[in-house]
Amino acid sequence: MSRLRTRTGTRTGIRIGTRTRARTRPPLALALPALLAVAFLLLPLIGILVRTQWGELGAHLTSPGVVEALKLSLLVSLWALALSLLLGVPLAWLLARVEFKGKALVRSLVLLPMVLPPTVGGVALLLGFGRRGLLGPWLEGTFGITLPFHTSGAVVAATFVAMPFLVISLEGALGGLRQSYEETAASLGASPVRVFLTVTLPMVAPGLIAGAALTWARALGEFGATITFAGNLPGTTQTLPLQVYLLLQDKPEAATSVSLLLLAIAMGVLIALRGRWTGTPVAREAASAPVAEEAPASDPGATIEGGPATEAGGTALPPDSGRWPLHATVTGFNELTLDAEPGTTIAVVGENGAGKTTLLRALLGLTPRAHAALRLGDTDVTALPPHKRQVAWVPQDGALFPHLTALANTAYGLRARGVPRAEARREAQVWLDRLGVGHLAGRRPAQLSGGQAQRVALARALAARPRLLLLDEPLAALDQTTRARVRHTLRTHLAGFGGVCLIVTHDPVEAVSLADRVLVLADGRALQDAPPAEVTRHPRSPWVARMLGRNAWPGTASADGLALAAGGRLVVAETLPEGARALAIIAPEAVSVHRDRPGGSPRNVWPGTVREITAVGSRLRVLIASAAAPDLVAEITPDAAAELGLVDGAAVWTSVKATEVTLVRL
Repeated sequence: MSRLRTRTGTRTGIRIGTRTRARTRPPLALALPALLAVAFLLLPLIGILVRTQWGELGAHLTSPGVVEALKLSLLVSLWALALSLLLGVPLAWLLARVEFKGKALVRSLVLLPMVLPPTVGGVALLLGFGRRGLLGPWLEGTFGITLPFHTSGAVVAATFVAMPFLVISLEGALGGLRQSYEETAASLGASPVRVFLTVTLPMVAPGLIAGAALTWARALGEFGATITFAGNLPGTTQTLPLQVYLLLQDKPEAATSVSLLLLAIAMGVLIALRGRWTGTPVAREAASAPVAEEAPASDPGATIEGGPATEAGGTALPPDSGRWPLHATVTGFNELTLDAEPGTTIAVVGENGAGKTTLLRALLGLTPRAHAALRLGDTDVTALPPHKRQVAWVPQDGALFPHLTALANTAYGLRARGVPRAEARREAQVWLDRLGVGHLAGRRPAQLSGGQAQRVALARALAARPRLLLLDEPLAALDQTTRARVRHTLRTHLAGFGGVCLIVTHDPVEAVSLADRVLVLADGRALQDAPPAEVTRHPRSPWVARMLGRNAWPGTASADGLALAAGGRLVVAETLPEGARALAIIAPEAVSVHRDRPGGSPRNVWPGTVREITAVGSRLRVLIASAAAPDLVAEITPDAAAELGLVDGAAVWTSVKATEVTLVRL
C-alpha cells in the first residue's frame, strides 16, 4: 500500500511516443492579411525568376565586369567577416556576461546600423574616417591610411553594416548558455581566456556559425554605405551590388541575372541556417548516441578497499601533495566564520534562500553578494581570482562540458594547470577507474546516465587537485538506487581527501551519512554547527527538524509548559526559565492517533482532521491539521490506519505524552 489516496498516472487517449497537433482553422480576418503579406514578399522574387533570360545567364555572369566585381565582393565580404569576428565576438561576450554602466547604450549602438539608412551610415563613416573627418586626418598623417574611395573603405563600410548580425546572434547564444559551465571551468583552474576558447566558444558554435553566415551574406550584399563612403570605382570599390546598379542603366537583362546570383547566395545561406545550426552540441549528440546504462555495483573499475587504486596499466594514483585546513570569514549576505581540519566534510543545510549556494560562490569568489576572507593551509587566497584558488566546484547538474569526452572532461583541470596532455589523460583515466566509470572514458556526457555523469563530474573535480571541494546538491537529480550507489562512492573517496569538503544538501540521509559536521544556515547566518548526531537529537531550526522527519514547534517557555508561536499550549516534562525561547521536537512515532478523545495519561490532546496520508517505507505518515495546535505528523502502521479507517478529511484526535517532547533552547 503506497498511498491511501490514489491518483491516476495516465490519461485515456494519450499515445506515448507520438506528438499530435490539432489542426486549427485560422479566422479569415487573420488569414487574409497573412496571405497578402506572403504574396507581397514573394512577388518581387518571382519577378526576378520570370524576367531572367536563362539562355543568356552564363554569358551575363561570366562577363569581365561581373567576374571582377564578384571577386572584389568576395574579398570585401571575407575581410568584413574577419573584422566582425575579431571585434564582434568580444563585444557579444561583454554584452552577455558583464554588467556595466552604459550597457543599454552600447547595445543600442550595436543595433543602430541595422535601422540606419545605409546612405546615412556612409555619410557618418565619411565624417568619422574621411580625410576631413574626426579620425581620418590622423590615420592619413600617422599611418598613411586613406579609407574613402579605397578597397579598405569598402571593407569598413561592409563591416559597419554587417557586424551587428554577428553580435546579436552570438549574444543570444551566450545568453542561453548556463554560466555554470564557465564557472566550473574557472574553478578547475582555467583562466578567463582559456575558459572562453575551450568552453564558451565550442558550446556557442551554432550561434557563432549562424551569425558569421548572416554577417558574410549581409556584407556581400552591402550597397548604400559602400557607394557613399568608398565610391564606385571599377576594380577598387565596385562590388557586385554596385555592378547591378550600373547594369540597370545600360543592360537591365544582365542586371537581372546578377541579381539572381545574389538572390541565390542569400537563399542558400538562409536554407543552410535553417535546422542545421539550431541545436546545441548536446542535442545533436543525444539524438545520435544511446545513453549508457548505469554500471552495476560490482563494476570492475570500482575502488578496491585496502589498497591504492590503479588503472589498467598498473599506474597508482599520485599521492596527496598536502593537507589543507580551512579558515574562512564570510561577510555580506552571509555572516559566519568557518574553521575545519583537513579531511572534514561539512553538510550545509537550510531553507531555500538561506544562503547555501551564496556561501559556496563566495568561497569561489564568484558573487558580489558575499565576500570570503579565505585561507587554505598556509596560503591566503582571498585576493586570488577563482581559477587560482584551487577550489573545485561541482554544481547540481554536474556541468560536464558536452563537447568533450568523459576523459577530456576529467583531464580538463589538469591541463588548465599546465600538466602535459599525456600525463593529464593518464591521471584522468586513473580517477575515472577509481570511481567506476573508466570504461566510459570515450563517451560524451549525453551518452551517460545520471549516476555515471555525476561520477565523472566528481572525478573531474578531484583530479584537478583542489584544496577545497564544494558540492552543490550533487545527488539531487539521481534516483534512489543510483543515489545510494554514488553516495557510497563519494563517502569512500572523501575519506582520503586532503582538504575540506562542503556539501549543500536537502537530504537528511546525505547530511548524516556523508558529513562530519552539519552547518545549518538561516538568513545567511550559522544557526547551528555540530556533528550530525547532535543536530539529529537537538535541531535548532524548525526546517531542519522537519527535514529530519520530526515535528518542530517554536514557542516561549511558561510556568506550565510552552506557549506555541502558532497558538496553543504544549505541556512538557522539562522546565526552562520563563520567557526563554525554545523549539519543541516531537517524533512522528510519538504521536498517537485516535478516532475518539483518548483518556488516560496523555496531557497533550487535540482534535484534528486528516489532510494527507503518504507511505514511508513500511509505515504511513499522516498529516493532521488542527485549530488548537500546529499541523502535526504522525507515523503509524498500515494495519493501524485500516483499523482506524483513516481517509482524507476524517476527524481524529491526537495525543502526545509530555515525556515524549524534547525542548531545544534557542
